Formats: sequence, structure tokens, C-alpha cells
Amino acid sequence: MLIGLARTSTLEQVAGLEAQIRDLEAYGCERIFKEQVSSVAEREQLEAALGMLRTGDKLVTTKLDRLARSVQHLGQIIERINSVGASLVILDMGGTAVDTSNPTGKLILNVMSSVAQFEREMMLERQREGIAKAKAEGKYKGRKPTARAKTDMVKLALDEGVSKAQICRDLQISKTSLYRIIGELRA
Repeated sequence: MLIGLARTSTLEQVAGLEAQIRDLEAYGCERIFKEQVSSVAEREQLEAALGMLRTGDKLVTTKLDRLARSVQHLGQIIERINSVGASLVILDMGGTAVDTSNPTGKLILNVMSSVAQFEREMMLERQREGIAKAKAEGKYKGRKPTARAKTDMVKLALDEGVSKAQICRDLQISKTSLYRIIGELRA
């Protein structure tokens, strides 16, 4: 059985998820698990897909970064796949499909995942250097606080007697942000 796994990091990436599903269906996946969560969050659909694998099955994903967050995590996933006698297929691994049901596919996956991990670590290093430079120049202030920009609207709604739950819904802010704003208004 071909079991597909499609994942995007956020709920806003609808087109990306739909494209993955389309590619998995075109490959012939009989069952497709879909999730829209960060790779570091709890991955219920990944767990469900791995739990469904049986001897001879293939777990299919479109790209390596849709499956695992690191070489170590990939190794853990592959170990689970291998333990039931199944294999992994990555449809786009640098422009070519990789199938770990053969030795060449296993080799390519190991080399490419190591390169991907190296590339990610280099990108994070460059990002840290850029942030440090911007901070030194006084240009880096962090993310702009979005909820605090709505302080006036929160105050107005509270003065009009609108419930806290309704304020959160109307202004699309979290309860935590609302209480932070209320605390600042009282200070």
C-alpha cells in the first residue's frame, strides 16, 4: 500500500498542502494523511501514518522537509519504517524521486539528508550573524507587537462592557495578549 503524508507548517499554507496532496494522489497513494503543524510540534498524522505501515508498504512524501526536521529525526522515522518491513519514497529529492526500498535509494537519502541538515545549519548561522550585526547597529528591534497595537480598541471595548472572550474573537488576539494589555492599562 502507498501511504501519503502531506504537511505544511501553518494553516495559511493551503495552496502548498493542496499541491502536495495532488502530487501524492498522482503517484497513486491510496491513503493520505494531512497535517498543518510545525515540524517540532506533536505530529499526530505522522504517527498515524507510521502506525498504519505494514510489510511491503511505502510511506510517500513530496519533500524531505515535509517529513523530518533534522537528520536525527529522519533517522528515527526511517528506523520505524524499516522495523515493519516498509520503505520510504520522497518524490522530489533535488529533482528526482528517491525510494529506499533499494540500496541506491538508501544511499541517496542519507547523503541528501546530511546536505540538507548542513544547509539548514549554515542558514541559521548566517541568520544569527545578521541579527547580531543589526542589534549592534541598533536596527534590530524584534517582531513588532501586533496585539499591543490594538490597546485603544481593547480599552474602548472594555469600557463598553464587551466580554473578554468577545474582545479576543473580534480583535483576533489571544487571551494572554488581552490580559497583558489589561495589566498595562491598569498600571
